[in-house]
Amino acid sequence: MLNTSSHGVEPDAAEHIPSREELHELVHAFYRDVRASPELGPLFDSVIAEAWPSHLDRMVEFWCTVMRASHSFRGNVFGKHMAIQGVQAQHFLEWLTLWRTHTAQRYSGSVLERLQETAAGIGRNLYYGYFGQFPMFRYEGVRAVEIITV
Repeated sequence: MLNTSSHGVEPDAAEHIPSREELHELVHAFYRDVRASPELGPLFDSVIAEAWPSHLDRMVEFWCTVMRASHSFRGNVFGKHMAIQGVQAQHFLEWLTLWRTHTAQRYSGSVLERLQETAAGIGRNLYYGYFGQFPMFRYEGVRAVEIITV
């Protein structure tokens, strides 16, 4: 049964649900690449600075809430991100590409779909907040290559 509330999706007993440990590994690997990215690293570091350990903990809780319906994440994702200065359209392509790469390396089927659709939804909402247009992202494999706005 799909629960579309903002608290996450109820797991389907027939599918593999990533464990907290698996989500921890995914989040940490993803953010290692974010920090190493010439485009994303400086932007994230300018906001997070020395708070990376607590940010990573919060991101693990976020993805546990989404994927495991843990309800352990509380926060205003949109509001926090709207306070970040210097965000550009290409940042969304890089962020989605890194997320899609890391999730595709670890998962398949409905779990992969949910991880990637959730990230794309986050990207759409945040893009709208910054630029006033809802985008569609075009992909070539895992790579996000274009933003189409209507």
